[in-house]
Amino acid sequence: MKQKIVVVVGSTAVGKSALAVRLARTFNGEIISADSRQVYRGLNIGTGKITHHEMQGVSHHLLDVTNPKKQFSVVRYIVPAEKTIADISSRGKIPIICGGTGFYISALVDGIVLPDVPANPDLRTRLKKKTPSELFQILQKLDPRRAKEIDKYNARRIIRAIEIAEALGNVPKLSALRRYNPLFIGITLAPQELQKRIRVRLFKRMQQDMVAEAKRLHIGGLSWKRMDELGLEYRYLALHLQGKLTRAEMLKKLNTEIWHYAKRQMTWFKRDKRIKWFTDPFSKPTNERIKNIILKFLRI
Repeated sequence: MKQKIVVVVGSTAVGKSALAVRLARTFNGEIISADSRQVYRGLNIGTGKITHHEMQGVSHHLLDVTNPKKQFSVVRYIVPAEKTIADISSRGKIPIICGGTGFYISALVDGIVLPDVPANPDLRTRLKKKTPSELFQILQKLDPRRAKEIDKYNARRIIRAIEIAEALGNVPKLSALRRYNPLFIGITLAPQELQKRIRVRLFKRMQQDMVAEAKRLHIGGLSWKRMDELGLEYRYLALHLQGKLTRAEMLKKLNTEIWHYAKRQMTWFKRDKRIKWFTDPFSKPTNERIKNIILKFLRI
């Protein structure tokens, strides 16, 4: 029988981490993060990384595993994630995947086999000078099928797709070797409520001195260019620290960009019909429904 895992998904700011902790405490589980930026050490406030207090004694894995100066790809994520799932289950516990990076989750849960194409530094250097819109147009010409699937605002992923298409003629349709039996629990909110949460969380991060965190990262050797590549909070914090944006301009742009990112996340997850969606997972009736669904899943 395939290993059973619980997967908690949803957009940024909906409360995935809090729900995953509650489920882990209820069902003797441990949590594996599926977040493409929380793997980096030092990117704490800006990424909304769960704190030690918020973990409530639950073991978390694949947080703080690499230096932010280095690139971390989905290929590098899958191997340790699979080993962690095996380790958790070998100790009689339930692996709970939690995160908002849909591509990482799909690659891990569905065992997607990725094309083995080495990096092309010269091509990457040329492409990094282009805007996401320009990159997307290039990909559309090279591989229209892949262009329909990709996040057209994610420059790094588009560059990788172009790189593969240049090497192989197109990005091959990803094949899957499914190793797991997953139960997907999704959290969603009404747009107005999610926008409010994003604003409140951004204000809270500023109170926690997110600007100082970005300054420390730069002083520690993280270049402005690399901060731009890390996207969202770190991109606009870098612009602010360089004097290219005022504090007010930075906050306005960040609020808008985080909202757009949340919408892209939901577009990705809505395509997966396996996900069971809940709008208020912390109310008693909904919490009981989630518990019962998981209990039934684990008993079958």
